[in-house]
Amino acid sequence: MDHVAQFHREVSAFETAVRRAAEADSAALVPSCPGWSVSDLVGHLGGVHRFVAHLVRERIVEQPDALANLVDDSPAAGTDLTFLGLPENLEGWPRPEHAPNRGPVPVGLVDWFGEGARALESLFRGRDPDERVWTWSSDHTVGFWVRMQTIEAALHRWDAENALGAGRPIDAALARDAIGQNFEVMAPYRRARQHAPPGTGERYRFTESDGTHVWTVTFAGDDVRLDGGTGPCDVELAGTAADLLLFLWQRIPADRLRVRGDRGVLDRYFTLVPAV
Repeated sequence: MDHVAQFHREVSAFETAVRRAAEADSAALVPSCPGWSVSDLVGHLGGVHRFVAHLVRERIVEQPDALANLVDDSPAAGTDLTFLGLPENLEGWPRPEHAPNRGPVPVGLVDWFGEGARALESLFRGRDPDERVWTWSSDHTVGFWVRMQTIEAALHRWDAENALGAGRPIDAALARDAIGQNFEVMAPYRRARQHAPPGTGERYRFTESDGTHVWTVTFAGDDVRLDGGTGPCDVELAGTAADLLLFLWQRIPADRLRVRGDRGVLDRYFTLVPAV
């Protein structure tokens, strides 16, 4: 998959959506990101883009202890944030401690987002995906960030569009890739980060209705075991690849999918894979 091309499409669509939001008298709330408005969403994604661009541009390979907190919107006091390229006049810009920021979405904020997204795309196109760089995962490559930021851009594009009416589906091929990444990377990370309880053998199957992919995942102790098995499972969820991904990222409820099996085990999924 050409993740960079997908990244370009998703951030361009995100920018289009938030420019439309900037025409309103107040920033719409983002139902899929509780506690955020569209302005908060733009500030978050724009900050992450510039953080990742800083890592890649400077070829940072060691964990930037304080700086890494920016990914969680909570930079440590005294952190040097000059890499964000913020303008001198931030009047009307969202402040995380005041979220949800309901004032009008500043056009300058959207411009800042677009500049940062294009700079990051240029870096992604110009660097070897295998080049070493710090990440929060075990995969310390530029390619990790390309894949991760493409997935994040697609999800937040959906968030922005959904806040304004209805989010267009995520590309099916990208959604399939993101579902695999979710089980291989995000679920173990979220479990470790949030000290999730050990699994007791819970087995979930996710079946796409717009293709042939099947993901079966078992939680055994601290392990997340992914396979394409067709044996017994506790609960099966079926839907388009895009909707399965949105469920796994807690954007839509299970009621939007076809569910068969133990509802109690289904309700336990986000205890086993908590949000971060």
